[in-house]
Amino acid sequence: MKEILEKYGELLRKVDVWFADCAGKHPSAITCRTGCSECCRALFDITLLDAFYLKSGFDGLDPKIKAAILVKARERLVDLQELWPDLAEPYILNYRPEEEWEILMPEDDETPCLLLGADETCLVYDYRPMTCRLHGLPLVDISGEVLHDEWCTLNFPGENPLDLKDLRWEFNVLFRNELLIFREFTFKLFEYKVNELDSFIPTALLIDFAHFPWRKWWKVNPLLFPD
Repeated sequence: MKEILEKYGELLRKVDVWFADCAGKHPSAITCRTGCSECCRALFDITLLDAFYLKSGFDGLDPKIKAAILVKARERLVDLQELWPDLAEPYILNYRPEEEWEILMPEDDETPCLLLGADETCLVYDYRPMTCRLHGLPLVDISGEVLHDEWCTLNFPGENPLDLKDLRWEFNVLFRNELLIFREFTFKLFEYKVNELDSFIPTALLIDFAHFPWRKWWKVNPLLFPD
């Protein structure tokens, strides 16, 4: 698994380089900066690979800090289980249709991410999920294909960044590579190559990746079938 972590970390750092390059080209239009946590609110789904990578960083925190965060994670899990009583480790969402996930992610939820420190910075910044790294800017492939047409309302006031060609990047290549690593990761867990499995940040911190019986679990819960 160490090799997979390193491979995925390298891919995530390429995303950071792209974002930093965009910010350098448009410093007055892109307000994303250290200490801004406007987007670090509510629940959103992350891949199981992101959960694994995030947990690897979380495990390196000071034990006292970890313990306090885990209390909040368990409290959040209790709230989720009131809506989905059968949500249990490894806290995979995909056993239900995606339209049912919305009840767990209400639009008016402003709960801060439990990984925010007192100074509003991420305690595991280098291990944050890909969606955290991409958030704030539209995702337009180098080909011109629009993959995500939303952006932070604090960025580009009065301007349409979809028209800015210097924000474009090889997103189709990025997501193909992400899928390849994800399939390699799930093969290590289940001996099956899976395309999609998702969880949340609070539940990711509660997963015991090292000791959970992944293959046994998969045999009785084949959520997605291999190609």
